[in-house]
Amino acid sequence: MGEWVKRLLISFGILAGILLAANFGLNIWLKTQLPEYIKKNTDYKVSYKTLDVDLGTGNIFASGISVNSKDPQNIDVIGLQGTIDTLKISRFGIYDAIFNKRISSSDLLLAKPNLNVILAKPVDRKTGKKRNPFLFENIRISNGKIAIFKHTKQKFLSVQQLDLFVENLQMTEESVENKLPVIFDRYSIKGEKFFFRPNETYAITISSINTSNGQMSVGNFRLTPLLSFAQFKKFYPQKTQLFECIIPKMEFKDVVLTKNKVALTNADFQNPAFTVYKTGIKAKKNEKKSNFEVDLKNIKLNNAIVQVNKPDGNTLLSVGNLNLNINELKFDKESSEQVIPIGYKDFLLSGRDILYSNHQNIAIRSLALKPTNGEILDVVLTPGSSPAGKTTINLKTNHIAFNINKLEFVDKKLNLDIKDVLVDNVNGTLKAGEKKQNKTSEPGIIQSVIVRKMSLKNSNITYDNGKEPLSFHDLNATINNIELSPKVNQQGLSFKVKDYYLTTRNFAYKTQFYNMSLGLLKLNKNKVQINNFAMKPLVSRAQFIKMIPVERDLYDIKAGEITAEGNWDLFSHHKMINASHVMIQSADANIFRSKIPKDDPKVKALYSKMLRSIKIPMTINNLDIKNSVLVYEEDTPESMGPGKLIFSNFNMNVRNLNSAKIKGKSTKVDIKINCSFMNLSPLSVNWNFDVADNNDNFAISGKTTNLPVSGINPFIRPYLHVTATAGTIQEMLFNFKGNPAGLHGTFNLKHKDLKIAVLNKNNHEEKGFLTAVANVFLKSNSGNFPEAVTVENVERDRTKSFFNLFWKGIEQGLKKTLIGKNVEKTEKKVKEAVSSVKEMKQSVKEIKQEIKNKKETPKPEAEKKEKKGFLNNIFKKKEKSEE
Repeated sequence: MGEWVKRLLISFGILAGILLAANFGLNIWLKTQLPEYIKKNTDYKVSYKTLDVDLGTGNIFASGISVNSKDPQNIDVIGLQGTIDTLKISRFGIYDAIFNKRISSSDLLLAKPNLNVILAKPVDRKTGKKRNPFLFENIRISNGKIAIFKHTKQKFLSVQQLDLFVENLQMTEESVENKLPVIFDRYSIKGEKFFFRPNETYAITISSINTSNGQMSVGNFRLTPLLSFAQFKKFYPQKTQLFECIIPKMEFKDVVLTKNKVALTNADFQNPAFTVYKTGIKAKKNEKKSNFEVDLKNIKLNNAIVQVNKPDGNTLLSVGNLNLNINELKFDKESSEQVIPIGYKDFLLSGRDILYSNHQNIAIRSLALKPTNGEILDVVLTPGSSPAGKTTINLKTNHIAFNINKLEFVDKKLNLDIKDVLVDNVNGTLKAGEKKQNKTSEPGIIQSVIVRKMSLKNSNITYDNGKEPLSFHDLNATINNIELSPKVNQQGLSFKVKDYYLTTRNFAYKTQFYNMSLGLLKLNKNKVQINNFAMKPLVSRAQFIKMIPVERDLYDIKAGEITAEGNWDLFSHHKMINASHVMIQSADANIFRSKIPKDDPKVKALYSKMLRSIKIPMTINNLDIKNSVLVYEEDTPESMGPGKLIFSNFNMNVRNLNSAKIKGKSTKVDIKINCSFMNLSPLSVNWNFDVADNNDNFAISGKTTNLPVSGINPFIRPYLHVTATAGTIQEMLFNFKGNPAGLHGTFNLKHKDLKIAVLNKNNHEEKGFLTAVANVFLKSNSGNFPEAVTVENVERDRTKSFFNLFWKGIEQGLKKTLIGKNVEKTEKKVKEAVSSVKEMKQSVKEIKQEIKNKKETPKPEAEKKEKKGFLNNIFKKKEKSEE
């Protein structure tokens, strides 16, 4: 062995001796002087039973430790009080502790600590000095009992039977709202009776926490309000809601807490119960946004119960069995400013027994929803505590399903693209609310909503607007490309429909007087088909007369089939009708009017003006009525039963029926009618007018042939107490032009062997003298080539219809033809003859009355109402006193 080896060994021996002596001396010093040193140089008093220090490694081992703050009232430093059975510090930074007053270690072990920690008052960042930090790379606690208090002595966090391992543990009370009080890199934890009070309103308690292989299990998690709901509203009048939450079991792994962020993976919450108490206060738009962030890779709620209460304590929303899976859920400052304050990659939500109660109640048996589709089963909607005037729904449906192409919010505006929606088996009533006037609707959050296909199947729906319920039976409808978007001026929403197809059977619509029904309705944007249409009165004619204040038509209409072809838009703001052909087949229409009610004083517009008043562009190139029957009946106080006009085998063609709303397009309307008049003779009519003509000029001409005059008796007999006993109208031609003031034109009548009889008031007994007088003045034959007579100065009663004016023209033509052009003189002669008979009979009656010494003086006869109609003012009914 060389000399240098000896010297090296001697050197090592001397060094080892020096180190042993130093280590021994340090341990003696630490055991005797360290507590006093700590007391003098720190804010704490420390005692211990044993203490060993290895100067070489920096390891420290101590047992039976007791620690207390020198000044418990000093809130500028962390307060400590309690005991630790065993403390072990690995690689303790002795130099940092002595010279830099910084406690640092790579590893800290505390066995059975029983500590109360009082957090220091948060530093004023502008003026406060920096605290002496505690830095631990690792901290281990076994079987600990820890309680952490705020500087106000209010308990902040506590746990018992704590077994803990964390890396880079840091605790702070600074900015509690935006920062976590405990943060670390990696952890393993086990404990019981966990308590955490994040603020003055809530406390969190956990009965047990356990960690195994990075998987944490939490038992009986509770978020409990520290105030009653009444106290909460009193002390926090601006808060919108109070929460309560119980989760019997939750599991998650890979928890990361850093500064203001919570991140974890595979969170699983079993049987949670959430309760929200709404205060009724609306959230302020300019509230400060939280910097708190949550990043959850996968979150599951299993069998959750949710209840949201109204301010009055009643239930607003409850969900009996909620299951929710969310993939990559994020909540941060950016997302909190969005309409939906969380971000996600994917989610799956399902729930059962969902109840929503407000002005409209909604009950759902089950619901399933994903970002791409959804399904709802057994939905029941019923009216709730509805304020008067709101629309209410009383419906149920078995099945609703939909598929979504895109759902996103851009600049807080909704862009929604729905692939399809199916609603199956809807039954119930939609009751309309009051229409609000002068209120401009706002587009709200909608930027664009597109429903590419919506289907309604096998449904029975009644729309009730209070007076006129509309019922759809066996309703099936498909609507394609529904688009909602803000109008250009942002005043409300624009609504467009590209295509639709609707079928319904046994459709019914009730009004005050009618039940309208049809066997089948098929409707799309290019074709309409209606089978077995009926418009039946709900009241008798006698009841109808009593119910109406002024005269009005009562309709009884049936039609075998109604079809229309063309294109029309009935849904958007740009409504229009452009039909190439409308066909009504096998119609049977009865129109009844009684003259017993008062005349309607309203001015009646002609048809051209009526069409012009239609607000939307409308054109029907050809309207055809085929193989139909039209019956018009009119009743007067003097008539014995209604007078009747019958038009059978009725065929009508209307060309270019329009509303004069399309520039550059013809507005002239041509009407051609061919039918059988009174089932006896053919009648043809040509009628035309221009809708755009503000003067409302019209022209109407027509022809009938070979009409036995007895055929018109059902109409003239009840009114005039006159009947035609013989003769034939071989041909009748009329050609009139007119406007709202009246009409003029020509009338030509070819007739043969015309004779009439005047009847008594019961329409039975013939009055021989009057009949003879009437036939004297009557032209019984016109000859083979009769001259046309001029119809002129026929004034229109503006409170009457167009047809009243038309019949006045026919009447004047008949008078001039049958009695002569000097019809007024002839009428005077007839009246004089009738008057002489009256006077004679009146004298006889007066003599009889004198003989009988009648006590009552007879009342003077009221002047008879002027008769209107066929042969007006020629043949007057005799006074009622005549026998």
